[in-house]
Amino acid sequence: MTTFSGGEALERKLRELAEKLGDGKVLRVGFLEGAPYETTGTPVATVAASNEFGNPANNQPPRPFFRRMIADKSPDWGDDLANLAEAENFDIDTFMGRMGEHIKGQLQESIREFTEPELSPTTIAKKGFSKPLIDTSHMLNSVDYEVKDGIE
Repeated sequence: MTTFSGGEALERKLRELAEKLGDGKVLRVGFLEGAPYETTGTPVATVAASNEFGNPANNQPPRPFFRRMIADKSPDWGDDLANLAEAENFDIDTFMGRMGEHIKGQLQESIREFTEPELSPTTIAKKGFSKPLIDTSHMLNSVDYEVKDGIE
C-alpha cells in the first residue's frame, strides 16, 4: 500500500494520480454493438435481451442471467477496481482492461451456470440437450468489453 504524509506530499501524490487518470475512462461490458447472431444476422444484444427478459410471443420465460450476475457480483466491483488500480500503478488503460476481462468472465460464468427456468420439452428435443442459454455458444462467446476515453 502506498503511504505518504504531510499536506504537500498529499497534494503532489493527488496531482500524480490525476495525471495518470487523465479525463477518465468508460468501461462497457456485455453484448456490444456490431456483434450479429450467426444464423439470423440479429444483433446478439437482441437475442440476449430476449433471453434476459423473456419473449411472450415465443412462449419464452425470462432467464435473468445478466441481472443476477450484477446483483451477485457488483457489490465487490469497487474493491476489485481499487485493487487492480493499485496493482497496475494506476495505469488506467491497464487496470480498466483487466476489470473489463474480470466482469466479462463473471457474465460468461453466469450464462454457463444458469439453470432455471428449465427449457420446455419441445426445446430440449429440438436442441438435443437441456442447458438454457447455450445452443451454439455464440451468445456466450460474444460477451465482450471496451474501454473508451472520457465520460459518455
